[in-house]
Amino acid sequence: MRTMNNWLDQVKWDSRGLVPAIAQDVHTGRVLMFAWMNRDALEQTHKRGEAVYWSRSRHKLWHKGEESGHVQTVRDIRLDCDGDVVLLQVEQAGGIACHTGRESCFFNSLDHDHWAVADPVRKDPGQIYGQTTSHAPPPPEAEADAGAVLARLYATIASRRGGDPDASYVARLFHKGEDAILKKIGEEATELVMAAKDADPQKILYETADLWFHSLIALAQHGLTPQQVLAELERREGRSGLAEFAARTATN
Repeated sequence: MRTMNNWLDQVKWDSRGLVPAIAQDVHTGRVLMFAWMNRDALEQTHKRGEAVYWSRSRHKLWHKGEESGHVQTVRDIRLDCDGDVVLLQVEQAGGIACHTGRESCFFNSLDHDHWAVADPVRKDPGQIYGQTTSHAPPPPEAEADAGAVLARLYATIASRRGGDPDASYVARLFHKGEDAILKKIGEEATELVMAAKDADPQKILYETADLWFHSLIALAQHGLTPQQVLAELERREGRSGLAEFAARTATN
């Protein structure tokens, strides 16, 4: 008979045993971040009174702030009406929830047809994590959920199909057709190559973002999704690149 953990049983865990978790500032109501929890993470969050999440990339629990010191003291834990989303109302240590040194991870604001940074950096990430350069990779707790980011961006891109070409850059590309989309992909790929040859980290990041963005437009043009690409990459995980090449050659 389950009694002690009955409240955990009422959460609708997905097929991976996870549930989305949103952290909200208890004082201002601002959404600070999105992450995932498994059963242990939610139980530890309740017991410790501090947010503990599940890192899907590292396959382990992580205590928010274990690297940065920006722990989240939990004042309330709520479950939505469908039982499949957890809301944490927290007091955010240092007033910084994002690994970029900003108050919230949601600092990009949609300005017409592009994302614009709307919030200032409160503290340099290099000072927070002790990195010697601002281009150093973020600590483990700061690993972004790439799938979620790509899904949100793709949804925005797909919504532009059939839109006013005079009001949206993406709508204009869709209106011009596949040749225009592929031409942009070629241009962005060339610019990434040039940035890499110049060994300019900021340009490499910028041009890679441009290339990915236009690749998402091509996916939408053909009715494909970034989730399908991620599934293909996951299929290849742990597989030798030489074996993959040999399999393709045999198939061809």
